[in-house]
Amino acid sequence: MAEYVPLFTPGSAVTYTAQSDVIGGRLVEIVGDRAVAHAAADSAKVVGVAGFDAAAGEPVTVYSGGVQRPTAASAIAAGDSVSAAADGKAATGDTNPVGIALAAAAAGAPVQTKFDR
Repeated sequence: MAEYVPLFTPGSAVTYTAQSDVIGGRLVEIVGDRAVAHAAADSAKVVGVAGFDAAAGEPVTVYSGGVQRPTAASAIAAGDSVSAAADGKAATGDTNPVGIALAAAAAGAPVQTKFDR
């Protein structure tokens, strides 16, 4: 049998190309071949959280798995399911959740999220 080695392992940072300007700390989704943009509300294509600001066409590091801290769009309580809101922010929601909030967060603050993706 041939040997198989994964391209990336769980919890590894992965570099993508920003298709449009991306703000660090926001959820991003796949929009093309190894390309990301801010996640749309309830997106099923979220791959993680942008590690830093990047302009369109620039590389951007994306973190997933483990505990991430995306920016909350509105107040989120500990134990809430976390999904993508508009413009890559995080919100309470059961549609395409990315994880569960480990602590409460106010709008505009980072929300500690155990990532399931």
